[in-house]
Amino acid sequence: MKYEVNSKGYYGDFGGAFIPEMLYANVEELRSRYLEILESKSFRQEYRQLLNDYAGRPTPLFQARRLSEKYSTQIFLKREDLNHTGSHKLNNTIGQILMARILGKTRIIAETGAGQHGVATATVCALFGMDCIVYMGELDVSRQQPNVLKMKILGAKVVPVHSGNKTLKDATNEAIRDWINNPVDTHYIIGSVVGPHPYPDLVSRLQSVISEEIKDQLSEKAGRDYPDHVIACVGGGSNAMGAFYHFLSDERVNLLGIEAAGHGTDTPDTAATLTCGRPGIIHGSYTMLMQDDDGQILEPYSISAGLDYPGTGPIHSYLQAVGRVRYDSVTDEEALKAALELTRLEGIIPALETAHALGVLGKISWKPDDIIVVNLSGRGDKDMETYVKAFFNE
Repeated sequence: MKYEVNSKGYYGDFGGAFIPEMLYANVEELRSRYLEILESKSFRQEYRQLLNDYAGRPTPLFQARRLSEKYSTQIFLKREDLNHTGSHKLNNTIGQILMARILGKTRIIAETGAGQHGVATATVCALFGMDCIVYMGELDVSRQQPNVLKMKILGAKVVPVHSGNKTLKDATNEAIRDWINNPVDTHYIIGSVVGPHPYPDLVSRLQSVISEEIKDQLSEKAGRDYPDHVIACVGGGSNAMGAFYHFLSDERVNLLGIEAAGHGTDTPDTAATLTCGRPGIIHGSYTMLMQDDDGQILEPYSISAGLDYPGTGPIHSYLQAVGRVRYDSVTDEEALKAALELTRLEGIIPALETAHALGVLGKISWKPDDIIVVNLSGRGDKDMETYVKAFFNE
């Protein structure tokens, strides 16, 4: 596949591993062994068994008939919200906890924004009996309390981060500092297709089960194994990569990634990195990044705790550069409207992150026979307080 990472960890000009010397041994061990581990028969068997029996895969591909009727097309929802823990994140954490065990690690750290990756990490640490420390921005701790409580009851230590704008970027900074201080026994489970090589490729491969299932399910439901369009929200970009992965080389499939515009891409209050950013280095990789003229990282904004990251995965930067994926953005207001629309039309309350993907449906003219798959990456339980305030002024 021409969109694969090269031997030096780059997708075109983007990627690489820009890391402190103290982390070199850990990252190099992972880089030198991850493909061998992923391709081993024992790993594949245990990973698949846990996906099926523990996570509850395959997740359904649901034809949203009332939503389809509204937009005069054929819309399918890939129900990652029905995965155990409520999002796609468990696909990655199951794979990485198995890898950590093989590498002899006994302590797990993670960063989280909306809390879904934190919950998924705490879940697999409980399953495998490993210590778990999750770093989370103080602002996200306050606005994602249901997930904070889940992490704590699962046995994880949740560490609020008070620096910066107290969100995902700052949580990632603290997790990297922890890893530098504990390089021997600790594995860092990065939650998206970000960070130094091999993480973007590792996470993409673990999330690719999403598009693998879409192909099989469409064969049964639509008589062909590819859609016309796949839509997914993009922050760091792991759910999008999972939904795009097996369609990247199929030019019949249009791929659409939706970022968080916040209050608008023409305002300072946005998280639309691929629209507003420039190339730079963040958290170990060269990628598109929101920064000022002096190269200082700009603080992103989104109503969604999982999308307000100032960078994006280097694979997304590359896919934009070569024109394989079209990237658009949806504002807070448009995402809230789309969330309520899905809730009232289909009885499914989506996560605020997912609502951004749904928000683009009304901005494009679709053909009646188009087959559109929207990756419903998470459920909205964690966002109920935000929804109640927005819809009922409470």
